[in-house]
Amino acid sequence: MRPGRNRGWLLRLVIAFSFAQGAVSMARPAVSYRALALGADERAVGVIAGVYALLPLFAAVPLGRRTDQGRCAPLLPAGVVLIAGGCALSGLANSLVAMAVWSGVMGLGHLSFVIGAQSLVARQSAPHEHDRNFGHFTIGASLGQLVGPIAAGVLIGGPDMARTSALALVVAGAGAAVAFTSLWRIELPVEPKSRTEQGKRVPVHRILRTRGVPGGIFISLAVLSATDILTAYLPVVGEDRGIAPSVIGVLLSLRAAATIACRLVMTPMLRLLGRTALLTVTCGLGALICAGIAFPVPVWGLALMLAALGFCLGVGQPLSMTTVVQAAPEEARSTALALRLTGNRLGQAAAPAAAGLVAGVAGVAAPFVMLGALLLVSSGIALRSTAAPKRGRGEMGEKGEKGEKGDQDDAGRGDSSRSGASLGRKREI
Repeated sequence: MRPGRNRGWLLRLVIAFSFAQGAVSMARPAVSYRALALGADERAVGVIAGVYALLPLFAAVPLGRRTDQGRCAPLLPAGVVLIAGGCALSGLANSLVAMAVWSGVMGLGHLSFVIGAQSLVARQSAPHEHDRNFGHFTIGASLGQLVGPIAAGVLIGGPDMARTSALALVVAGAGAAVAFTSLWRIELPVEPKSRTEQGKRVPVHRILRTRGVPGGIFISLAVLSATDILTAYLPVVGEDRGIAPSVIGVLLSLRAAATIACRLVMTPMLRLLGRTALLTVTCGLGALICAGIAFPVPVWGLALMLAALGFCLGVGQPLSMTTVVQAAPEEARSTALALRLTGNRLGQAAAPAAAGLVAGVAGVAAPFVMLGALLLVSSGIALRSTAAPKRGRGEMGEKGEKGEKGDQDDAGRGDSSRSGASLGRKREI
């Protein structure tokens, strides 16, 4: 079956991703609260949040190589098992070291699921559908980020924070297991490739030197770091300012709801502004809002800021996926997505640890100023390096503009399933 002919698999993937991401989004603040209840300070919370990314850091590229040469679907149930186990065992752990270990297992599961899922979207979508389908796919993440923190806020609280946070983690593990129900026959049948058809592996350095890939990786890193530190450190800010865990859960979910709204209207925004302008503007506005969170604003003001921030952050992930997929060689798309996720995990490992150091020195709100600077840099990178990568092969230029002649020739050769006239019509974003 050719890409783009049947989208039932995409709906099932969104449902599965919603449960998997919901479990992770519920577990991340619960881990922070449980660590605080076990005696952790701001630095320790940052280290535990960073370990979530440490184990996956070395697994991303091998998993991407494997997916380029084979099927995507097996990574999905494996990821669900690791997420569920990591969540539940984090709740049963009674030491900060054990919590850090199981947090790393949870991160490995999330990475496995996301590599498989993103590769599935890239492989089973026609080139002109990438922006739309990646946007819909990431709605699953936003739904999970919407429900997870609310559920954590409902369960966590009272005088025995250690017990209630442990309960939230066990419930998160059970929620992750529900994702199994949507993973049946999710990968469309494809003809197996012979060794000759598979060809040689594209070197990592060649992928990283392709125009569009480094910019997409850095933007993704910055946006995910903002989301990750917001999830991990807003509870710490809440404790410092006397905001109840239930209110923090609502604030985090408000951010996720705004992200969903952003992705629902992404296609008209792309038609209006184009990919580069949209990334540049939203990253720049996100930088200003992140820095504003450091000020002692009232809860209603914080809610407005988080809603605006969620809308801005909703753009970066799906568009960085499209940028990387369409820039990378077709035979190394999963590896390119894995490199993007490696960048994400580097950010998730380094940013919380750096945020912990900054918080320990300058106060619990200071990490948000750091995030503002990171997003400001990513806005400049988006302006310079993510305008339609010069590869062709079904890419969509900005605002219907045609690429250079060489790029058009490459596009015509790169996708035999569509005519050159069709390619011209699809260059609209």
